[in-house]
Amino acid sequence: MANSLQSGKFAAVLPAGGLGKRMGGTIPKQLMTLGGKPVYQYCLETFLNMDEIAEVVIAVPVDWKDYFEKDIFDRISPLLGSGYSNNLSKLSIVVGGVERWQSVQNGVNALTSDAEYVLVHDVARPFISEKIIRKVCETLVNKGSCLVAKPAIDTIKIASDGRVESTIDRRKVWLAQTPQAARIDLLKSLYARIKKVPLDFTPTDEASILEFFGENVYIVEGDSTNDKLTTPEDFEIFASRASK
Repeated sequence: MANSLQSGKFAAVLPAGGLGKRMGGTIPKQLMTLGGKPVYQYCLETFLNMDEIAEVVIAVPVDWKDYFEKDIFDRISPLLGSGYSNNLSKLSIVVGGVERWQSVQNGVNALTSDAEYVLVHDVARPFISEKIIRKVCETLVNKGSCLVAKPAIDTIKIASDGRVESTIDRRKVWLAQTPQAARIDLLKSLYARIKKVPLDFTPTDEASILEFFGENVYIVEGDSTNDKLTTPEDFEIFASRASK
C-alpha cells in the first residue's frame, strides 16, 4: 500500500437522506433489513474499518436522525465488538438536504478532521469493496477528482417519441457509480460559487458539479457488485449476495 494512503488524508461522506420511494415500504430503504442488518450498515462498516479513512459523516433524513443515532450507537455498536466501537469515534451524523447534492454539501461542511480528500458514497450501494475504495484514493492523489463507473455492455440507443434516432458508441459509455471523490477545499469552493450563482439544473452526482465547472473527472473502473439498490426486485438480488 502506498504511503500516501496511510496518512489520514481521506474522509467519507455517506448520503443516506433519501426516502427510497421506488422501493415502497414504510421506512427509508437504507434502514430496511438486508441479510440480517440494515442496508446502510454494510458500507458504513467498510469505511469505518479502513485505516485510510480518517472521518466518516453520514447524512440522514431530518425526521429519522434520532432513529439513526439510536440504531448506530445503541444497537449496532455492541454487536460488532470493541474494535468497531473505537472506530465509531470517527463517525458523525448530520441532517441531509432537499436534494442529494445538498445532503453531500451538508456532510462535506461537517468534516472536522485534517483530511484533504473526500469520497462520497451512496449507502444504497452496500457492497463497495476496500479494493475499489483504495483505487479511488490512489487516483485522487495521482490524478485528481474521480468517480467509480462501469463500462456499458449493452448497445445504447437515443430515441424520441418511441423512435430510435441514433446509436451511441458504447465504448465511450460508462455507467456512473460511487464513490465519487475530490479535494475537500475544491468542493467547498464550488459550493460557495453555487450559493452566489445557483445552478440552472439539479446535479445528480458530484461529478456533474465538477464537470459543470470545468474540472477533470477521472474514471475508476467498478463492477456490478457495486450496483445500487433501487427497486424491490433489486432487494431480492442483493439479499442473495448478503447471504453469501
